Amino acid sequence: MAFIPNTPGYQAGYASAAAVDAGLRAYMLRVYNWMASGLALTGVVATWIGNSSAIDYFYHPVANAYGGTSLAPTGLAYLVMFAPLGFVMVLSFGINRLSTTAAQGLFWAFCAVMGASLANIFLVYTGASIANAFFITAGTFAAMSIYGYTTKTDLTRFGSFLMMALFGIIIAMLVNMFLHSAAMQFAISVIGVLVFTGLTAYDTQRIKADFVAYSNNYSVDMAAKRSVYDALSLYLNFINLFLMILRLTGNQRQN
Repeated sequence: MAFIPNTPGYQAGYASAAAVDAGLRAYMLRVYNWMASGLALTGVVATWIGNSSAIDYFYHPVANAYGGTSLAPTGLAYLVMFAPLGFVMVLSFGINRLSTTAAQGLFWAFCAVMGASLANIFLVYTGASIANAFFITAGTFAAMSIYGYTTKTDLTRFGSFLMMALFGIIIAMLVNMFLHSAAMQFAISVIGVLVFTGLTAYDTQRIKADFVAYSNNYSVDMAAKRSVYDALSLYLNFINLFLMILRLTGNQRQN
């Protein structure tokens, strides 16, 4: 049994630290539950659309230059591709003004739309390679999130570098939409795996530090909304890491 000095000030500080630690564990569990639930919803929607006739509303066959047919995105496909960006912006900039119910509803809607936008991976990659990429992602994410939670190393100094690298990846992906360079795509995927692996550890530590620093100022309502926002950060890291790994390891379907 640990020895606690019989000193009022020490005992009060110990009790306060223990309360913060217990609150932190409960908060992180809530964040991970939101993230895992969101991923589950995304997976269900993507799998259902990607393996049913519903995919026809998102992609239609068109003749290609080789005399065969290719699948081209419809207007609905373009809508679900860009809609998640709108959800992220609303949740990021409006979290303090949204009600708890609205924030949670937007999160669920975002995850469902993200699932629709990811349905096309079932047209490109085999089911086995999608599952393989998912489990690799889950293992990597879990390891880096645990590292970010437990490490004593201050990861904030890497934050600016990781964000700059993230913007670089986005710009490179936009450029490669016109170049269609396999070499550039490979480089983007490799760098993307490194960046989102690092961001997973960084965001986990940031969430932990923010709770410890500001938990006394959180109302029950604010803590509920913040848990959704923090889950969104980890969710995005997971999804992007999964896509980068899938592009590196996935086996494409034979047409």
